[in-house]
Amino acid sequence: MTDAPAGASGARRLLRRLRDLMATGGTAQERLDRIVTLIAGEMVAEVCSCYIRRAGDVLELFATEGLRREAVHRTRLRVGEGLVGDVAAHARPLALANAQSHPNFAYRPETGEEVYQSLMGVPILRGGKVHGVLVVQNRTQRSYADEEIETLQTVAMVLAELVASGDLVNPIELAPADGIGMLPTRIEGVRLVDGLAMGSAVLHEPRIVIRRVVAEDPAAELERLREALARMQSALDAMLAADDIGRGGEHRDILETYRMFAEDRGWIQRIRETIRGGLTAEAAVQKVQDDTRARMQSITDPYLRERLLDLQDLTNRLLQHLAGDEARATELPPDVILVARTMGPAELLDYDRTRLRGLVLEEGSHTAHVTIVARALDIPVVGGAVDVVARVEPGDLVVVDGENGTVFLRPGEDVQQRFAEGMVARAQQRAAYAAIRGLPAVTRDGVRVGLQLNAGLLIDLPQLDATGAEGVGLYRTEIPFMVRSSFPDIAAQLAIYRTIVELAGGRPVTFRTLDVGGDKRLPYLPPSEDENPALGWRAIRMSLDRPAMLSQQLRAMLMAADGAVLRVMFPMVAEVAELVAARAILERQRERVARAGIAPARIEVGVMMEVPSLAFQLDALLPRIDFLSIGSNDLMQFLFACDRGNPRLAGRYDVLSPPALAFVRHLVAACGRAGVPLAVCGEMAARPIEAMALVGLGVRVLSMPAAAVGPIKTMVRSLELAPLVTYLERHRGSAVHSLRSHLNAFAHDHGVVIE
Repeated sequence: MTDAPAGASGARRLLRRLRDLMATGGTAQERLDRIVTLIAGEMVAEVCSCYIRRAGDVLELFATEGLRREAVHRTRLRVGEGLVGDVAAHARPLALANAQSHPNFAYRPETGEEVYQSLMGVPILRGGKVHGVLVVQNRTQRSYADEEIETLQTVAMVLAELVASGDLVNPIELAPADGIGMLPTRIEGVRLVDGLAMGSAVLHEPRIVIRRVVAEDPAAELERLREALARMQSALDAMLAADDIGRGGEHRDILETYRMFAEDRGWIQRIRETIRGGLTAEAAVQKVQDDTRARMQSITDPYLRERLLDLQDLTNRLLQHLAGDEARATELPPDVILVARTMGPAELLDYDRTRLRGLVLEEGSHTAHVTIVARALDIPVVGGAVDVVARVEPGDLVVVDGENGTVFLRPGEDVQQRFAEGMVARAQQRAAYAAIRGLPAVTRDGVRVGLQLNAGLLIDLPQLDATGAEGVGLYRTEIPFMVRSSFPDIAAQLAIYRTIVELAGGRPVTFRTLDVGGDKRLPYLPPSEDENPALGWRAIRMSLDRPAMLSQQLRAMLMAADGAVLRVMFPMVAEVAELVAARAILERQRERVARAGIAPARIEVGVMMEVPSLAFQLDALLPRIDFLSIGSNDLMQFLFACDRGNPRLAGRYDVLSPPALAFVRHLVAACGRAGVPLAVCGEMAARPIEAMALVGLGVRVLSMPAAAVGPIKTMVRSLELAPLVTYLERHRGSAVHSLRSHLNAFAHDHGVVIE
């Protein structure tokens, strides 16, 4: 350990005096007035001024020692205007021996600063955002030393805590804003799960709250840093050595990058120097990160931006190692709006579901498993919320509008009132759905439609009783495989499937075999290198290439049935040969289980119609299956060659357009001739207008999330089917564009409830 630099002792003395001053009584303004006086004296400056960022990117003079007092709260500069504005705009220090000769110098006569020659200004940073500028000035042309700049930066970090407290300026003003600064921040995203929610923001990767900024003993803080670095490096080494990382691929590259950063002497040395300047280890780590992030905000080079994200993630890891158990002792508010860049299904389930009200993601998609889990929990989700993690503070009031894909941060009273009324209306609507829970889904002219649930977790099964659904039309078996660190053995799978059968209470359950691979990764298998995961090595393709995995799953299902009907459905079947191979594995497992004295009463085998090529083999397919289920999500993606995750294509192709409806009509006719039941279990079945079209085309079984059962049953019970069939037939040959507007008009004219 080297000795502290010459200016370190003076910086520590200033920080101690500053800490003591901030702990004194009085208002925040009174403390700020005393702080600038203290700084001016300690740094041998005639002037010390503090400018605070207000709404609309305005820097307001809040306190000064040396300038005219009447200028306080009157002098204002735009960000980028003058030398103070330049510091704020670029988030970097500025030290000038002759400030008035600088081209950006902006004279404000009310301040009386024309007599001061030299100027040093530093940004007041917190969380990588500029909250103000701290300035010292001298009458003489003074060249400020690097140690003085570093000291003033360190002081500014301590001052940032006072600024961020909300006692000087309402925190809403300091938050990022769209348009007029005083309005609530509105972020447009993508609707992933319908619903409305309001609550307090909780960051999935919470920022460590730094409670001690000024160090009592720099030597002890340096030792804490050394120990935390060692723990972090050991943890990274252990992750690199783990079997599930493999010998190559993205995971290992990322961890190698983290380890290189963790051993970067320049990064560590900057943290050490900041500690020697008087900050605690946590505050020093955060200060170095804030300085780096502020400097790199304007960088557009993708590689450098990725390195910034790597460093930010490493900083969070190091702060967690420094905080220890304190980092995990977070008390959740009663109404939680979870905010994250991205997360897995297991991570969502770690949170108290009785408090979880909504989820906001910077990434996310309709088919992501965290979305599926959230849908099962009936939690509204908005994805694609750009930069939401950086723009929200823990505890901020957040409104999640899952119906329109919009997020409101720190909404005003009018917005809160409007959404509170919307939530009441939704509650009344749910009460109406509950009132028809025990009634059948029968059209006004007597045609029955089977409504079933999509499920993937044991917590979904109680929804059978809650919604009045007739069974489980799609049970996604892969979620238990995705949330474990190793492949579940037969005993573990048997326990899950047996519980599912018991909870179903005699109602049918259709088990879909593993649909993993592509973007649904199992943590214990090497990551896929598919360029297009949706079209890659996944689902039945992976299962047939790993027959032991499929065999164990089918054997566990057969054992769990134990005398009941077992319905098995194979996903992503592109040709009949794949079904034949899968059925052969099923038959071998049936014989094996039968020899052990266990056998289901009957096995019903189906496939998911997702790959359009299978529709051209219906004559060979239908005699070999007991049911067919349309997976409309992937089917429509493949039918239109349209990546559903691409926002540019999100509204380009409609499932109610002529080719989509013609495809469904073709399947209905073929299955009718063969006597094979046809169901739809994708998103089409979960939305009233699309479900109405499916029923009109002849589909008689719909499977959907629990939240959709009430709206779909309401639609069915308000529908007279015969006129709809005639209406669809009339538009069959002439339609060129989507029939959505026509079907909406039909529903309106015939009293069909599609809200």
